[in-house]
Amino acid sequence: MNSLRFSVLAGMVLTAALSRLIPHPPNFSPIAAIALFGGAQFTNKRAAFLVPLAAMFLSDLVLGLHALIPITYACFAISVCLGFWLRRHRSAMRILCITLLASVLFFFITNFAVWAFSSIYPKTAFGLISCYAMAIPYFPNTVLGDLAYSTVLFGGLWLTERTIVKTREPLVQIS
Repeated sequence: MNSLRFSVLAGMVLTAALSRLIPHPPNFSPIAAIALFGGAQFTNKRAAFLVPLAAMFLSDLVLGLHALIPITYACFAISVCLGFWLRRHRSAMRILCITLLASVLFFFITNFAVWAFSSIYPKTAFGLISCYAMAIPYFPNTVLGDLAYSTVLFGGLWLTERTIVKTREPLVQIS
């Protein structure tokens, strides 16, 4: 990966992560979009995890750490892996579908963790259902945030690549 492209990608990821610091509706954040974008765009798998994770961690240091951060970051890692799949199958419709899948996975995994690891809900089937039911009002913002940030990141890179030729990913020739 050329250094200009890497710098553009890293800058986009950092900017998206820092946008978490400006006032926004609850759960309207760039978390899944950053992870998907990192997985889809960084050719080095280590960078695909580390750059977005470092950007998220920096914003988490400002926002505050909490007990379920390992679960949130595990969801983040899953989204990076979904981004790896997008790397080979990139289209607007696939980005849309994978973004929605990432939102749904985040909802189910993190709310299960709230139920399992906190004392807020009883450890019963009813407690789990209650946990998910109480989270439903936040889910639309999660989806809208993921869709908005995915659009900005993937669309922004598409526009950048059209404007600045040196940021384009080299084409792989198949012999």
